[in-house]
Amino acid sequence: MSDKNTENVVRRLSRVRERLHAGMDRREFVRTLASAGYAVGMAHFLGVDDFLETDDGDVPVVTALVRERDDDPFSLEKRTRTVPAEWYAAVEKAFEVNDLLAKSKVMGYLGSAVVPGDYRSGTASVTIGLTGDASFVGDVLGTVADDIGLDIERFDDGDDDGFETIEEFRNGRDGVTRQPRLARDGRTGTAPGGVTCETDSSMATLGPAMYDPESKSEYFVTAEHAFDAEDAVVGEALTLPTESEESFDLGTVSVDHPVADLVAVEPSGELEPINQIDTSPPSSVRGQFTRWGLADLLARGEPLEKVGAMTGHTTGEIQGIDAVTCFTDDFCRHGQIRWGGEMDLIDGDSGSVSYHPDPENPEEGILIAGFNNARTWWPGQSYVWGISAYQVTNSLGYHF
Repeated sequence: MSDKNTENVVRRLSRVRERLHAGMDRREFVRTLASAGYAVGMAHFLGVDDFLETDDGDVPVVTALVRERDDDPFSLEKRTRTVPAEWYAAVEKAFEVNDLLAKSKVMGYLGSAVVPGDYRSGTASVTIGLTGDASFVGDVLGTVADDIGLDIERFDDGDDDGFETIEEFRNGRDGVTRQPRLARDGRTGTAPGGVTCETDSSMATLGPAMYDPESKSEYFVTAEHAFDAEDAVVGEALTLPTESEESFDLGTVSVDHPVADLVAVEPSGELEPINQIDTSPPSSVRGQFTRWGLADLLARGEPLEKVGAMTGHTTGEIQGIDAVTCFTDDFCRHGQIRWGGEMDLIDGDSGSVSYHPDPENPEEGILIAGFNNARTWWPGQSYVWGISAYQVTNSLGYHF
């Protein structure tokens, strides 16, 4: 099919999609497709292929990838739940608006995030960070953003009410002097997430085991920026200090992912990665949330948690999902989570993961939401940001 024909098909499908309003029953849905000259099978291309399989007013979404067997990290199965069709349509539209903004490449755009409303409201909004004139938002979106709330955040000026320095938070306002959380003992043969790991130049937090389903490999994982290397950090060593003052060799960096800000560390064999977070009792990782799983958590007002090497265990509200962050470097980071506040992450906490108890089996373990990379330092903002677990899987192929 030629590019021109493809554009025409996409345009026609978009018009049909606009007619598939929330609350439409199956019979009306089929009539709408037929009147536009499409078979029911075209529902797949409209992104509503599950519409016909549900009760009127509900749509099934995949919320998580969860282990079928606890002893097999590669036995992931999709978990679904039904959500209100009106809410689904609003959030799906917000995802599209956010994607359009990210692709706009307009000067002044610093990032954006989708904020689903609760299920009862059936709404969603997009938070947009920018400098300068906000008129470009209307130019880029046109009428595409109808019925989607737009929350414009300007960063031209303003006072920063946050901490002036990391040291001020670490040793100052809250009156607590923090010490690194060290693994108790490396002689167990494993190293859990949530404890201190060290590079040649700094310290970070070790994440739980990360898996590559293609090679059936398992890795240690931490933040890429913990390695102070001018070039790629492949081959750099990672170690595990312990409370006994004995250090263990975790391994060397096998693959460097600077945009995602994480590294896959191949175990040396002295210790093995484990799908646990160092809590009391230990929290077992059973899988990870999808994009719709994060939307579901936000809609239900559920928080995220993390265990960092410096700040330990903290809990915070989700502020935005599917976020784009362009505040740093000369590129944008996609598929991010915004959650918690600036007090939830300080130097040494990078490399930790955000998580939530498994909604269906909270006593059996947790599901990973994302990977914590940094906290805000710009005026008027207060959250932790990092790459979502689903984005790690979609863009890099790994899973937790």
